[in-house]
Amino acid sequence: MAISKEIDSLATEIVDCAFTVHKEISPGLLENAYEAFIVEELTSRGLVVKTQVPLIVQYKNKTVDMAYRLDLVVEDKILIELKSCEKLLPIHEAQILTYLRLSDYSLGFLMNFGSKLIKDGLRRFVV
Repeated sequence: MAISKEIDSLATEIVDCAFTVHKEISPGLLENAYEAFIVEELTSRGLVVKTQVPLIVQYKNKTVDMAYRLDLVVEDKILIELKSCEKLLPIHEAQILTYLRLSDYSLGFLMNFGSKLIKDGLRRFVV
């Protein structure tokens, strides 16, 4: 799926924010701390960020609220799933891909602030 220039530009800004947070705050904290820091960085750049957004699923024409939450949604366009672990696992990738398929978002980032280098903990997904 092709991503618009607007969304691609927003994605670049999000990645820059992740690099900034990781540079300022080293690995070793819990996920909720990195959530607060990345939200601060994103909003300081004028971006609108929603946190812990409920994921409501349609199943056989019924609405099912399974209490799943999207960590962050930026500008109502891009989903971000945050982690703070030693390394990303296939289950983490399956999680964000499922969230993207079940939501209206086509672009998402999986960010692991537990990685020694943020470039090793950053994955971009398009569905």
